[in-house]
Amino acid sequence: MSSCNSYSLLDKISSPKDLKKLSIDELPTLCEEIRVFLLESLSKVPGHLGANFGVVELTVALHYVFDLPNDEIVWDVGHQAYVHKILTGRRKDFGNLRQWGGISGFTHPNESEYDSFVSGHASNAISAALGIAVGSKLQNLNKKVVAVIGDGAMTGGLAYEGLNNASSQPNDLLIVLNDNHIGIDPITGGLSKYLVKVSTSKVYNDIRQKGYQSLKKLRIIDERRKGNLTRFNNSLKALINDDKNLFEGFSIRYFGPTDGHNVVELVNTLISIKDFKGPKLLHIKTVKGKGYAPAEESAVVWHAPGMFDPATGKLKVSPELPDSPLKYQEIFGKTLLELAELDDRVVGVTPAMISGSSFNFMQDRYPNRVFDVGIAEGHAVTFSAGLARKGMIPFCNIYSSFLQRGYDQVIHDVAMQSAPVILCLDRAGFVGEDGMTHHGAYDIAYLRAIPGLTIMSPMDESELRLMMYTAYKNHSNGPFIIRFPRGKGTCSDWCVPFEELPIGKSEILQKGEKVVFVSYGPIGNTVASAVVELNKKGFHPGHVNLRFVKPLDEEVLKQISSEYEHIITVEDGSKAGGVGSAILEYYSDNSISIPMTRIGISDHFVKQGAVSLQYEYEGMDAESITKKAEEVFRTL
Repeated sequence: MSSCNSYSLLDKISSPKDLKKLSIDELPTLCEEIRVFLLESLSKVPGHLGANFGVVELTVALHYVFDLPNDEIVWDVGHQAYVHKILTGRRKDFGNLRQWGGISGFTHPNESEYDSFVSGHASNAISAALGIAVGSKLQNLNKKVVAVIGDGAMTGGLAYEGLNNASSQPNDLLIVLNDNHIGIDPITGGLSKYLVKVSTSKVYNDIRQKGYQSLKKLRIIDERRKGNLTRFNNSLKALINDDKNLFEGFSIRYFGPTDGHNVVELVNTLISIKDFKGPKLLHIKTVKGKGYAPAEESAVVWHAPGMFDPATGKLKVSPELPDSPLKYQEIFGKTLLELAELDDRVVGVTPAMISGSSFNFMQDRYPNRVFDVGIAEGHAVTFSAGLARKGMIPFCNIYSSFLQRGYDQVIHDVAMQSAPVILCLDRAGFVGEDGMTHHGAYDIAYLRAIPGLTIMSPMDESELRLMMYTAYKNHSNGPFIIRFPRGKGTCSDWCVPFEELPIGKSEILQKGEKVVFVSYGPIGNTVASAVVELNKKGFHPGHVNLRFVKPLDEEVLKQISSEYEHIITVEDGSKAGGVGSAILEYYSDNSISIPMTRIGISDHFVKQGAVSLQYEYEGMDAESITKKAEEVFRTL
């Protein structure tokens, strides 16, 4: 990719109206300038590179043809919307992309009038766009609505629910399928290209529409039977082309596949089909990382590569110290491999996060015992329950925020039949730059109400290892939940010998006076730092590592209520319904009265930024916890 000292076309664009002033022949040059800008920006301020390089031409074409913000585009997933942000007046903000106080790496209506919908989780675009389209039609609004969905997001069940509903509602929705990896349809040659041109030509569609109106006048067809005619047309096209695909089965008009990197062709195709009545799907073929050789060659690495040298493609990785702690994800992956070596019944299940959750360790050794089910969290949970019912021991690892989409399955398919599934919740707590859509803030609250679950969280990496072993050894007692954070922990000597932890028992880390901390999970290390500072100031709080939020250690809770005058609970989850709430419920149910202070995530969504800033914002950093404890001590 060539470098640009100036952006002769891009500098002219601050809104889609400016884009429309360009000639169609200038668009390829604009696409090149956008790629150079993205390369220079993302090399310094990390973000999602591969997906955005793959949709440059598509995004330019959509904004060139449609009339935003009157027309609307819903992105699935929003991490591929950087070019959309550039063309809608946010290019100047890319220096603060995904940073505290800056613009999000996803779309959000609160950020821009050009962002139609929140899009941090996959597979929601078709449903959302369909709702927007139907709502607009009911209000007689002259509005075009587009859903852009990647082939990865098409593995999620919600996408198919939206497809199924699209043909039964009055709408003119356009779905753009951005196929950058797995071909949904067989690769075809010249005839397929011919059919794209024929099916998008004005003459063809005039004949098609007039034929429909004639049949309607003869009362051979009506609105109720219109779907049958669409299915007939799609079937005829499939018969000629030997190109049968599932979209036509949903009575959705199908166009493509076509080259997603030919911006002129995309513009002409979109102009041809945008006014067609009824739901329609344009299938485009793209390449992740298009235009930047290192990204094209390694899509996984360049999905979100961090900082790098744009000239060489060399990643800027901080040097690792010999005794540097590993990531929690690596501890999970290495420990899971050890358990798999101990027992052939141990299997791994992930919804499209093989590398993110470090399943690659086990996959390399036992590829037939690791199952990547795609972006399908609900299916992952139920699939795991099925495995468990047949005697396997599934470790199903799902990001905390993504398990929200499998909640019913946890209740109905796991808990109600005590299926011995071990659910490992990765990315619990704050996750940093991915922001509010990815924080693991709510799992404690939404899971502890479910009967039959054992829910625990380690304070450090060695404890994660022991909790995985404990769950393995006790799996026949019912389902287990283990939550742990993103990133590195605190200790390098994590590989301790396997031993079982007593279920529902906490650990008293320090005895103290007047005030006691009860921490849950890795935030206990922050509390331990606060305890050290408080000791220096002459205050001596106690500290309990709770370990289990279900079942609670009622013995220790009763003990500390009589030994201390005030309890401070600290958790890296929602205060509403969280650990502090659980302890308050226990005391209330047992008529125990003791003052409490709860520290956790308050009742709002926390934006993107460095994890340290997010904890500081919520008063969950060591300095804030120390200050809060001082205030409590001074009242006693």
